[in-house]
Amino acid sequence: MLVAGIRRWGGAVERFEIADPRALREGEVLIEVRAAGVGNWDELARRDEWDVGRKPPLALGVEAAGVVRALGPGVKRWSAGDHVLTHPLPLVDQGTWAPWLIASGELLARKPAGVSWSRAGAFPVPALTAVQVLDEALGVMPGETLLVNGAGSVTGGLIVSLAGLRGANVVVTAGPSSRDRLARMGAQTVLDYQDPDWPTRVVELTAGRGVDAAANTARGGASRSFSAVRDGGRLATITSDPPEPARGIRVDSVYVRPDGPQLELACKALAAGQLPFMIGARFPLAEARAALARAIAGRGGAVVLEFE
Repeated sequence: MLVAGIRRWGGAVERFEIADPRALREGEVLIEVRAAGVGNWDELARRDEWDVGRKPPLALGVEAAGVVRALGPGVKRWSAGDHVLTHPLPLVDQGTWAPWLIASGELLARKPAGVSWSRAGAFPVPALTAVQVLDEALGVMPGETLLVNGAGSVTGGLIVSLAGLRGANVVVTAGPSSRDRLARMGAQTVLDYQDPDWPTRVVELTAGRGVDAAANTARGGASRSFSAVRDGGRLATITSDPPEPARGIRVDSVYVRPDGPQLELACKALAAGQLPFMIGARFPLAEARAALARAIAGRGGAVVLEFE
């Protein structure tokens, strides 16, 4: 089958033929891919800076939505024809930028009927990241004040929306073009991330105390987020530059983890209209290299490869 991926670590994204899917093993399902998300995490995988569990040559991609076409031994919850989405790490045979995908049945979530293939295919990684930042790393409680640094990103926006659903007071940093959108998503205060004094502004907004918790999604932004957290607070960062803990502040680096039930719950919030998750750009599989470049540039909205 024809996939989009790399022949060696660090190599250019290209299309090439790999073997058709093998026979399914215990607990596995075969999925006909309809849409696959593209994110800056795929660039990390391309450069071998994120272990996806396989070696080149392989198709890239770590999230997808599609139709279950076959079941391996022991799969009980799913049936042929089910519409599903998944973040299937470690990759079984290859990534999701391929017409067919083998994944563990335990890592699937049911695609809501009212959610498009494109939105479903680009949803798993940012959604799981947002849930794991808020609920596992930070444990955000109703009434607490949360800072989201880099809220204009896809993942940042989901953190804002989910934090509002949990009853938090949300302060964010983002570009001016994102101000109105983030306010509609539940942010009480939107600060310009280009303002060098935004950490001071955050502290002033909390009467000099600092926020209870901070979620950093911006490259190079973890230390500045840390400076806006109160003594004894919490910081979670999804970037690779966590500061050293001090002032009793707990610091966690969050690396997204596959979780089928967690993804299923996030899908229900998406279907209910509680998460304004939008696609920014669509590409065919033949333009996977351009899709990755767009995702790295981060010009708003999720990026997806469409197979229909």
